Amino acid sequence: MSNPNDYNAKNIEEFRRRGGQVGGNFEGRPLILLTTTGAKSGRSHTTPAMYRKDGDRIVIFASKGGAPTSPDWYHNLVANPTVTVEVGTETFKAKASVATGKERDDLFALQAQEYPQFGEYQQKTTRKIPVVLLERIA
Repeated sequence: MSNPNDYNAKNIEEFRRRGGQVGGNFEGRPLILLTTTGAKSGRSHTTPAMYRKDGDRIVIFASKGGAPTSPDWYHNLVANPTVTVEVGTETFKAKASVATGKERDDLFALQAQEYPQFGEYQQKTTRKIPVVLLERIA
């Protein structure tokens, strides 16, 4: 699909219909749906994202395929850090924060080791790909 919004809409629909599972490029990969509040618009935006667990936290990576800019969802959650996370059949609110220093580097290295495309994304861009921590809000 040429339009990323159409591609995301298809994956979001499939994720919700199949209890967190999708086919295609994401088949067999850990995927969440992240809903952020637009930094400028104030509207809700839902995006599929690969993740990894780190204890009770969910970790996501603002790679945007190695593009020179971070994805819109990243700018949204920096402006409005309360997000909604869908993982499997569960939906909950979370607080987003950006990992820094050794913690960021270690989490990114683990992701790139397990999914080498993340290392390739970093090589494609001069920006340091942000690593975002999502912690459930009680």
